[in-house]
Amino acid sequence: MSLVRYAQVRCLAIILGAWLAVFSLTRLVLLASHLGDVNAGVIGMLGIFGLGLVHDLSFLSYAALPIALHFALCPASVWESGWHKGLLRGLMGVSLFVMLFTAVSEWLFWDEFGVRFNFIAVDYLVYSNEVINNILESYPVYPLLAMLVVLSAAGVALSGKVMDRAFRAPQLSRRGRWLLLASVVGTSLLVTAFAGQDFAAGGSTMQRELAANGPFQFFAAFRNNELDYAQLYATLPDEEAGALLRREVTEPGARFVSDDPQDIRRKIDNPGAFRRMNVIVVTIESLSAKYLGCFGDERGLTPNLDHLKSESLFFRNFYATGTRTDRGLEAITLSMPPTPGRSIVKRLGRESGYASLGRQLEARGYDSVFLYGGRGYFDNMNAFFGGNGYRIIDQTSVPEEEITFKNAWGMCDEDLYAQALRQADIDHAVGRPFFLQLMTTSNHRPYTYPEGRIDIPSGYGREGAVKYADHAIGAFLKEARHRPWFGSTVFVFVADHTANSAGKEDLPVEKYRIPLFIFAPGIIEPRDVPKLASQIDLAPTLLGLLNLDYTSTFFGRNVLSEDAAEGRALIGNYQHLGLFDGRNLAILSPKKGIRRHDDALGLSDESAGSEQDPLVRRDIAYFQGASHMFQYGLLRWSPDAMLKADDGETSPTGAATLPSPTHKEG
Repeated sequence: MSLVRYAQVRCLAIILGAWLAVFSLTRLVLLASHLGDVNAGVIGMLGIFGLGLVHDLSFLSYAALPIALHFALCPASVWESGWHKGLLRGLMGVSLFVMLFTAVSEWLFWDEFGVRFNFIAVDYLVYSNEVINNILESYPVYPLLAMLVVLSAAGVALSGKVMDRAFRAPQLSRRGRWLLLASVVGTSLLVTAFAGQDFAAGGSTMQRELAANGPFQFFAAFRNNELDYAQLYATLPDEEAGALLRREVTEPGARFVSDDPQDIRRKIDNPGAFRRMNVIVVTIESLSAKYLGCFGDERGLTPNLDHLKSESLFFRNFYATGTRTDRGLEAITLSMPPTPGRSIVKRLGRESGYASLGRQLEARGYDSVFLYGGRGYFDNMNAFFGGNGYRIIDQTSVPEEEITFKNAWGMCDEDLYAQALRQADIDHAVGRPFFLQLMTTSNHRPYTYPEGRIDIPSGYGREGAVKYADHAIGAFLKEARHRPWFGSTVFVFVADHTANSAGKEDLPVEKYRIPLFIFAPGIIEPRDVPKLASQIDLAPTLLGLLNLDYTSTFFGRNVLSEDAAEGRALIGNYQHLGLFDGRNLAILSPKKGIRRHDDALGLSDESAGSEQDPLVRRDIAYFQGASHMFQYGLLRWSPDAMLKADDGETSPTGAATLPSPTHKEG
């Protein structure tokens, strides 16, 4: 006898069927709005919806668990009561509202990131204050909520007769109710064992994202917030990987300080006398290269940065390592590749104690300060920078009367630059060199900023935010030119990541391109730097400009060294790890996946990769080495070891003697 004739099964099917309808409609709307990007025929379209059904049913197997448990425990007398029928109708309405709310949230998330819910959505849930305020300032939230309530009520009303027929159907026996629960539990266990965020193979990234299920992706991200490299990714024998990595980081004036082939710590001997200049590094939120006139944009959004090109070292082939602010800060501060899972910035309990850029300069007497336009607890920034040699100034430490404008993410860029000028004046007055590392917030949704600064109204969109960010930079430099410390200061302007890195591929290289300007009039001769580089190269390049000798744990190289090796860029997201050599791209993915994209900036022909491919081997060496050094504490700041290396204490073999790593970090 068919189970569908029983009341409990019918009620469960009605609720889950409504959710399935919402999921399918969401997929259809997203597909219709991006039809030109999908590049799939009829078979491909059917594949999107077929695989989407698998994703949807996978999520529904979990969602059905509490309902099935209630049905198993609910006695017949309660089931037939009026209040219980009202409760189930209420559950139908609430669940419809939740699913419709999720559908709208997915649309907004897709609009921002070009993907379904993922690791970013999990992170945003943690920082609910900023995210909720951002949403309230960006969208008509309350009218949307009212509309969803009306739609949910309409859904309950339309399903009324169907629900009534379900209530009148015969009930399952006690054994049948427990069998229903066992079936749901069994299905969910199978899903747990065999399905994850990446279980769908084939098709373009756009097709896989459309086939995905947002709520399923969201909960799967909780399980994958930290990924074990050795377990999930392609590896090489340890000594082989170590030798390859050492070859990658070798540069003129570098001497390794350990005989351990997997230890890249090395003494960097930059030629010439140390130039004790001040340093201000400005990390600009979401500034893609494509918005700048000096990269070909014709809208005139960045006149100040475009003018700066002629006065600076201008890096035209510079790439972000990741897609989030914490990834950019990790790469700039630690010169680290974007290891899978969480960035080191957010690895709670393991985010501090590293040989950071700030620590290197602090050891030379600098006042290393991290200035953030927002609240430093966001993305764990306070803990990261505070534990790696920096003082911290954020929105919470600035007197309210000194903040002229703020939104959900923090104070406007002009207010942040005012704080930087103030700190520079204080340090200069006492004769102490300073290193100020800034992180701006204005170029972010809701794209609001002080009125009257530019010719685009506040809240208009990304174009206005970019133009305001550029305006604030121009005003900052104009003010700085009048300061007594200006002539002895190096200014660096770089983006944390691009505005949107989503595309048809997992790692669309061009969408990782960002600007980098190093500006020090009278000190550094302006020129165009065409060499390929990424954010991990900024710290060693900057210390090279200062002629500073130091012991390095950096994975980057001094791009300006005359004998520097050919450029390369390391890019990634929280799962896929890439090495771009200027033409071709190697990608490492979970489940030991290896791919290669030839002509990555053009046709980007994808093919299966091999561990014998030299480009793939280099890719593995970087990320396997980064994982090893992180696990075994080889990235740690060790003042004693640094001093020994600086003093030239060496073993009979010529390598400085350092204790062998014995402690593996959690």
